[in-house]
Amino acid sequence: MDCVQPRAVDRAAVLIEDGRIREIRTGGSIPESGDAVAIDLEGACLMPGLWDVHIHPDYYAVDDMPLADQVTLFGYRLRAALTESGIVGLRCAGSHSYMGVAWKRAFESGQHVGPRLFAAGHFLTTTGGHFLTSGHALECDGPFGFVKAIREQIKNGVDHIKLNLSGGIMGPAWDRHQNSFLLHEELKAAFEICHLREFKVMAHATNPEAVKHAIRLGAHSVEHGYIMDDECIDLFLKHDTWYVPTLAISHLTPQQATNHWELGWVKQRNLAHDLCCRADAAADVHRVWFQKALEAGVKMALGSDIRPLKEAALLELGLWVRDGATPWQALVAATRNGAAVCGMGKDLGTIEVGKLADLIVVDGNPLDDIQNVRRLQLVFKEGVIVSDKRAR
Repeated sequence: MDCVQPRAVDRAAVLIEDGRIREIRTGGSIPESGDAVAIDLEGACLMPGLWDVHIHPDYYAVDDMPLADQVTLFGYRLRAALTESGIVGLRCAGSHSYMGVAWKRAFESGQHVGPRLFAAGHFLTTTGGHFLTSGHALECDGPFGFVKAIREQIKNGVDHIKLNLSGGIMGPAWDRHQNSFLLHEELKAAFEICHLREFKVMAHATNPEAVKHAIRLGAHSVEHGYIMDDECIDLFLKHDTWYVPTLAISHLTPQQATNHWELGWVKQRNLAHDLCCRADAAADVHRVWFQKALEAGVKMALGSDIRPLKEAALLELGLWVRDGATPWQALVAATRNGAAVCGMGKDLGTIEVGKLADLIVVDGNPLDDIQNVRRLQLVFKEGVIVSDKRAR
């Protein structure tokens, strides 16, 4: 399944050379391969690797776990996402101490095998802003407070800037997703410096006012969009802005879990009762605007905003289908569109000649059942097998 056409291609053969797809043949024809190693998938499904374009490391205070241990654990879990679940690309939505930048450089240097990582540095909010307890937020105030913080992120090697324009579902009583946090002059200054420095803005926006400000000011992507209106949808289409809905935040509670994977995650996560109530109250509205965006043709990519990283994208895929997306729409969001959000659409996200061979093999067609993505057999990074589960 190439994620170009909404169907699986029977009896296809793919030739990989120097990390890229050199040739694709169908109908049982086999490319001339010389002394290449041949792998018979025996009816399994070859497809592009998955992407999760909204992730964070685990939340620990330095008092709970030393920084070096936190950075090491993050790298281990990034690697596990690749080898255990076939997540070949991840876009970070905030991490303290630039640990995302550190692991991005480690993977790119070849010191360690891991997914392609796109780093954000801290996520930037106001004093008394969103999710301060995570440790990944950086409080800024006033136009030049945001400008200085953004310049610090750029100096430390980030790929994009994460701005929190509003509150969230997960947070203390004063951190509410229906409330916007930044003043107009703060918003204007933050977006202006990002545009001057040619850095894309990943905008946390959870209510109609915040979503509209983000799109009009030139955000590359809007995250969450729990509450929107018809004007938001029109603006997404007019400005060609990406939407990353993160359904898991409002949908994964004891009252809403529908299968054993979701039930297992809910039990392990053990969210506080108040946070579950807030998520349950937000779920229906979030679902409605996700469906309207999907039906309108808004560009959408899959991001989970939960942990563990090896499970997060798989849960989010299931929630997309539960909320009305077809398996095809969910898969495109997690492959082709995930790569495109990260600026890698020319090289990754589909199986096409000339593209890098970041591929996975699953035992079953995900178009028949989206949960077949869990039946992982092989993971390739640039044509090299980095995980082989066929013996299991």
